Amino acid sequence: MNKKKIIIISVSITLALVIFSILINTFVFYLPNQKNKEEREKLFKQFYQAKIETFAEENKTISNPDVVFLGDSLTDGYDLTHYYPEYNCINRGISGDTTFGLEKRLRVSAFEINPKVVCMLIGGNNLSTMFQNYEQILISLKENLPNTKIILLSLTAMGNQWAKNNDLAIANNQKIKSMAQSYQFEFVDLFTPLYDYKKGTIKDGLSVDGVHFSSEGYTIVTEQIKPILANLLI
Repeated sequence: MNKKKIIIISVSITLALVIFSILINTFVFYLPNQKNKEEREKLFKQFYQAKIETFAEENKTISNPDVVFLGDSLTDGYDLTHYYPEYNCINRGISGDTTFGLEKRLRVSAFEINPKVVCMLIGGNNLSTMFQNYEQILISLKENLPNTKIILLSLTAMGNQWAKNNDLAIANNQKIKSMAQSYQFEFVDLFTPLYDYKKGTIKDGLSVDGVHFSSEGYTIVTEQIKPILANLLI
């Protein structure tokens, strides 16, 4: 298959995924939980598998990019071209993903394309269980990408009904920071610049729903990450 056909297929799959993701977020996930649980799970599995297949197709034309961003919806919705025009960045976020899902897809998401830097933000969807395999992800990154620089991003501040999780996020961030030091990885604190300590919630205007970032939120996140990338990609 020539490069032109690969690009056409990749673009087609990506467009289909965008449409599918919109349908999921605007319809399926807002249906009553009990009645539609099986349907939601089925659609999510289809969405997830389609993303994996897209990554695999993209990998045929990608080699040694500057940065791969790994994560869940916060990464999936990150317009890397807009915020990092100076770098070749690959977005490997999947909305709704957990540490368990990410561990299983590390090869297609990062190992196969051997990036110069991996920037990872994961755990927000399984805060209470993320450390059951978080360190195993770090071990896999170190073993399979020995020449790649690793940046661990902290969990982020939350608002609305999710604000109750901020204390756990703060505690988990201390563990992430400690692990980063142990493995000689970079650690970037995203929580502090996003958090209003007086209100106990994410700062006004930085989120669209209490979890996902507004453009202002992504701007602040980018400001924390860019100096580290600049040092690593000299």
